[in-house]
Amino acid sequence: MVIPPPVRPPRITQFLKPYVLKMNFTNKYVSAQVIHSPTATVASSASSQEKALRSCLETSRDVAAAAKIGKILAERLLLKNIPAVSVHLKREQKYHGKVKAVIDSLREAGVKLL
Repeated sequence: MVIPPPVRPPRITQFLKPYVLKMNFTNKYVSAQVIHSPTATVASSASSQEKALRSCLETSRDVAAAAKIGKILAERLLLKNIPAVSVHLKREQKYHGKVKAVIDSLREAGVKLL
């Protein structure tokens, strides 16, 4: 059984930023995904858990892995014609370390941040 996403009134969805970047860091892995806000679906994602990426990463949890995830996510976004995203940071996340590596590699690859 699939639960549909909540339906938002159109007056709210016109002010939402359409694509939001969300990042998740665990002790073993780094993952990032871009969510399309009006439909609440995942537009693109990248993770150090992916089998193809595990072979090219030394470790799956450090800053270098976060930068690689950001670069791969940017390539996937540009293939889907998504030129800009806004960043959603959790309360405990600061623009430092792995978060900075993901965001900077997105910028370097050509994705604009709103």
